[in-house]
Amino acid sequence: MDKKRVLEVISELKKGKQRKFPQSYDLIINLKNVNIKQNPIDFFATLPKQKGKETKVAAFVGPELAEQANKNCDLSITESDFEKYKDPKVMKKLAQSYDYFIAQATLMPKVAATFGKVLGTRSKMPNPKLGCVVPPNANIAPLIEKLTKTVRMSAKKATNLQCMVGKESMSDNDIADNIISAYNSAVKQLPNELQNVKRVQLKLTMGKPVTL
Repeated sequence: MDKKRVLEVISELKKGKQRKFPQSYDLIINLKNVNIKQNPIDFFATLPKQKGKETKVAAFVGPELAEQANKNCDLSITESDFEKYKDPKVMKKLAQSYDYFIAQATLMPKVAATFGKVLGTRSKMPNPKLGCVVPPNANIAPLIEKLTKTVRMSAKKATNLQCMVGKESMSDNDIADNIISAYNSAVKQLPNELQNVKRVQLKLTMGKPVTL
C-alpha cells in the first residue's frame, strides 16, 4: 500500500463536512473469493500508534497481581469480587463497559466458570493469543500499552473486514501508519493474501468511503 496515496485520501476526507465531535477513521477491506462460512476470519492486529480512543481494560487477578492491576487497569476484580457479578444484568454491564479483559492464569478456570457465558458470547474472554492470560509474576504494564494499540478484525457474516485506525485529533502521518499496518496484518490472515482483496476504503464516522 502506497503511503502517499493514503495521505491523499486522509486529506480528501478532512475536506468533508465538519462535525461537532472528533470523528473516527475506519479502514474497510472488501474481500473476494473467500468462503467465510467455512473459514471465518477473526484476528487481532497491533498498530504502531494508539487509536486516539480510550481503551478500557479490566483484570481478573489474585493477590500477586492486585497492586499492578490497580495501578495499570481501569478495573481490578479479585476472586472475592466474583460473587458481585453473578447477577446477569451486572455481568452484561461489565462486558459492555470494557474493551479487553485480562486474567491471571491461576484464576482462569474460575473466570471461565463465572464469566464465560456472558464474556464468551461477546468474544471478550481473556484471550491467550493476545497475551491476556498472564502468570502470577507477570509485568502487565507492557500488555496494557499493547492493548491500547490493538484492533480486532473479523469477517464471520459479511465479506469485509473493518476496524478503527485513528481519530481526527491524530496527525495524518500517525493515521497513515496505522492504516498501512492494519492492512498488512489483514493481508497476512487471508488464505490467498492479496488475491482475496477486492477493494480497500477509508471513511470517517459520518462520511462516505473513499477508495485507497
